[in-house]
Amino acid sequence: QVQLLQSEGGLVQPGGSLRLSCAASGRTSGRTGMGWFRQAPGKEREFVAAISWNGRWTAYADSVEGRFTISMNDDKNTVYLQMDSLKPEDTAVYYCAKGKGLAANRNDEQYDTWGQGTQVTVSS
Repeated sequence: QVQLLQSEGGLVQPGGSLRLSCAASGRTSGRTGMGWFRQAPGKEREFVAAISWNGRWTAYADSVEGRFTISMNDDKNTVYLQMDSLKPEDTAVYYCAKGKGLAANRNDEQYDTWGQGTQVTVSS
């Protein structure tokens, strides 16, 4: 069974940067797409970014396009979310997820394994 272990988040000032990581362990045979989602207090979980199984294709929410970058390491078992030009509205608990298929999918129903979540707070 695959497990996803996320790095810690933190408190960042507006305009600052933070990188999250998500490492897959366990029975990781068979590469799949990976994604990042977030959930702010009182709001539903929303899509942030996704990457295909081979790292060639990415997708971003409009709200983070141009500021966030999703990537994965050469072994394809760790996915990163580089967050730049952070805004207070980026404050949320961020979750990484392992997809059921190969694509960079925006739909959370297409993911079957989730990380533990990490808090990111953007505030001065």
